[in-house]
Amino acid sequence: MSQYKKVLVAIDLSDESNQVAQRAQGIADNSDCELHIIHVIEPLSFAYGVDIPMDFSGLQDEIQNQATEQLKRFSEQNSIDQDHQHIVLGRPEVEIHAMAEEISADLIVVGSHGRYGLALLMGSTANGVLHGASCDVLAVRVGN
Repeated sequence: MSQYKKVLVAIDLSDESNQVAQRAQGIADNSDCELHIIHVIEPLSFAYGVDIPMDFSGLQDEIQNQATEQLKRFSEQNSIDQDHQHIVLGRPEVEIHAMAEEISADLIVVGSHGRYGLALLMGSTANGVLHGASCDVLAVRVGN
C-alpha cells in the first residue's frame, strides 16, 4: 500500500461518523500523515427547491452554527487540529472533491451504508465521491 501524506475524512456528524473517523485516524497514524475532516451542509434550497417563497437564511444560519459546534466537539474527541477542520455549504460529493483538491489529499475516507438497487440510484454520497475523485477513496461500511 502506498504511503499517504494527507487524508480527508468526510463525516455527516451522525453516530456512525465515529466509525469512519476511527478508520481514517488509524490510516493517518500508520502512515504518519495529516488528517483533515470535512462536513458538508446541504443548503435548504436543495432539499425544498427554489420555488418555495420562503426565507431560509435564519434557519440555514442556525444549522451552520450547530454543525460548526458539533464538528468542533467531534474533532476535539478525535484529536483533529482546528486548522484541519472544514465545514462547507453545498453538495457533498462536489465539496468533498473540491476540498481534496485544495489540500492535495491522496486519500478520501467516507462512510457507506451499502445501499443497492433503487436506493443507490437515488444517490449515495459515497458513490458520488468515488466517481470523480482524483485520489484513492475508502468507503467504510457503517450501520450494519
